[in-house]
Amino acid sequence: MKLLRKLRIKLIDTGKFKSYALYALGEIVLIVIAVSIAWKINDLNDIRKSNLAEDEIYINLNEELETNLRLVKRIIEEDTKKVIYLENTLNYFGKKSTELSQSAKDSIISIAEKQYELQDSSLNSIVSTNKLESIDNAKLKDLIATYLSKIQLFKSQDDQVKTIVSDKIKPILENHISLVDLLSDDIKYNHVKTHAATSDYSRLLANKAYQNSIIDRLLQTQNRLDYARTIRSKTKILISHLNKK
Repeated sequence: MKLLRKLRIKLIDTGKFKSYALYALGEIVLIVIAVSIAWKINDLNDIRKSNLAEDEIYINLNEELETNLRLVKRIIEEDTKKVIYLENTLNYFGKKSTELSQSAKDSIISIAEKQYELQDSSLNSIVSTNKLESIDNAKLKDLIATYLSKIQLFKSQDDQVKTIVSDKIKPILENHISLVDLLSDDIKYNHVKTHAATSDYSRLLANKAYQNSIIDRLLQTQNRLDYARTIRSKTKILISHLNKK
């Protein structure tokens, strides 16, 4: 810079204004070029950062989707069996206790619901922040938004099934079925089994509220199964699009 300054002063002192004008113009051009290069470097850095952010989104999302795909396959298998179990339970309605096998009684009191935890933390992070805007594929954006809504619908349906079990079926069972039935045949329980209140499967299976609750659980479980199948399909489609990226 000192050399350029000396050259500029020398041109002015010698009166070579034409040369000075050309020099000044050249200096301006150099400044413009330098600024343009700096802008270009900043743009490239911004693009690089954006690409890294987008890559991180795709990696986290893909891991989440792979987890969901494995889980939803198990859900479909288990709910398919659960629907069959509930349909079989319908056949017990109106039967007397003496008409039920021990396996049938065990099936009636088996009301446990497994916990299904489909993953959506990466999806929520993408949708609730500006990360969604960093994805340049419009189709992928739409798939992500749609997929998250399907996850939320499944969770709502899952809660509905669990509420039927905890708030409707379980209280009715507790009124008619004795937990003594769950004890093993160990001799130490003989006194309890002899003197404790007995289960009344006949009244249970004739109870209108119980029958309605079982039917409701069956219908809502079928809905949950349908949601799970939809999520399985959507998950595969999303994974396919991410792999193309």
